[in-house]
Amino acid sequence: MSRVLVTGSAGRLGRSVVTTLAAAGHEVIGVDTAPGTPRDAAETLPADLTDLGEAHSVIARFRPDAVVHLAAIAVPFGRTDATTFRVNTQLAFNVCAASVALGVARLAVASSPTVMGYGAPGGWIPDYLPLDEEHPTRPWNVYSLSKLVAEQTMRTFARSGTGTRMAAFRPCFVIAPEEWEGAPTQSGHTLRERLDRPEIGGVSLFNYLDARDAGEFIGALLDRLPGLARDGEVFFAGAGDALAREPLAELLPRLLPEAKEAAGALTGTSPAFSTAKAERLLGWSAKRSWRTELV
Repeated sequence: MSRVLVTGSAGRLGRSVVTTLAAAGHEVIGVDTAPGTPRDAAETLPADLTDLGEAHSVIARFRPDAVVHLAAIAVPFGRTDATTFRVNTQLAFNVCAASVALGVARLAVASSPTVMGYGAPGGWIPDYLPLDEEHPTRPWNVYSLSKLVAEQTMRTFARSGTGTRMAAFRPCFVIAPEEWEGAPTQSGHTLRERLDRPEIGGVSLFNYLDARDAGEFIGALLDRLPGLARDGEVFFAGAGDALAREPLAELLPRLLPEAKEAAGALTGTSPAFSTAKAERLLGWSAKRSWRTELV
């Protein structure tokens, strides 16, 4: 199996990615400025990857077969706009540049579904639902912009004809295992609160993804990257249903009247984000649902 270096290995998503990849037999190296990387990692290293020299040093030290770049300021408005943009874009550039320069074979870069532009203060109307990777991106805050820049940074390196195979992925609202048991989610609400108060999850179109499913998605992506017809692909990764008790065709028009026409295309428990591309090209689909996991 491969040696995989995971940046942001102590984060909400990173912890499950480390555990899932290690369970699949990979030798996982965790890199994070914060403590908390799971013991499943073969080795951990604190490093500030916003420094290009340090990014090169980390990858040169471990010589991984693959890099999974998760490190970032992870939510909108958690820091000043200037800091969020500088940190997230510099991280993406440095990790891409160091991976290419040092001959890493495969690179996966985390983006965000927020690049679609939902939640914009002036209103947001999707061209169609469910959203897929071909839908236009319309970021309205600096966090979303920084994630779109990360995607474009990856694609720029991919177009340069390097030997590194690359892709970006947009993981939906990540649910860590402890959050199914009542721990607060990244929004500060419990999952039951998000279900009981649709206005909380409505802003993000009720998207979600179990962190273990995210880990399995990344495993599938790394496995299939060398065989993809195009380099620099972008994928949505989300659950197979919506984090809502009502069908979105009924619920979305009440919360987002501007999306009423597009919401009519969603049937039953269908989510607002399509993972058909990941299913087709990677053979991946989410296994877990709030209906089976919520304690």
